[in-house]
Amino acid sequence: MSAQAVFLDKDGTLIENVPYNVAPDRIKLAPQAGEALRGLQSAGYRLVIITNQPGVAHGYFDEMALAVVERRLRGLLAQSSVTLAGFYYCPHHPDGTVPAYARGCACRKPAPGLILRAARRHDIDLAQSWFIGDILNDVEAGRRAGCRTILLDNGSETEWRLSPYRQPHHIAPHLMRAAAIILRAPRNSAPLSHQS
Repeated sequence: MSAQAVFLDKDGTLIENVPYNVAPDRIKLAPQAGEALRGLQSAGYRLVIITNQPGVAHGYFDEMALAVVERRLRGLLAQSSVTLAGFYYCPHHPDGTVPAYARGCACRKPAPGLILRAARRHDIDLAQSWFIGDILNDVEAGRRAGCRTILLDNGSETEWRLSPYRQPHHIAPHLMRAAAIILRAPRNSAPLSHQS
């Protein structure tokens, strides 16, 4: 039987948003993130981070720095008895300055490439899974992959360019509320129409 997952954006969703940060001591979980994810994990959801990291393409930090970030996140979550099933990132940006990464790709959100890759690797049923993010590019990536979506309306989204793929199924003010929405939603159901 395929697994169910909650895919999470990293910056501004799982952790406090510090732009282009790879310094471990500046990585802080969002309020009650550990508790929220522990509840989801206890309900049987696998937890997978899906993050754009264009700082690599722009030359702000080396791709290897992301391994340090992943270790820091795993350590912080372990303090709440939470285990990540996966950490997937896109290092590309079409306007980047590092030639190896300065290109369009299928993995940069709002494209669903990273979600699809994670689903194949972990045998995840996308129709029974969720994507939580703080901007509409996250919502679009989740919807394009076939997931239900929750937008954290925490001020990160500033453009509000709407389209059918950019309509979240739910809106929540923080991760605890997002987790509560997921935990009370019926399992084994197709993605729902938009609700607040």
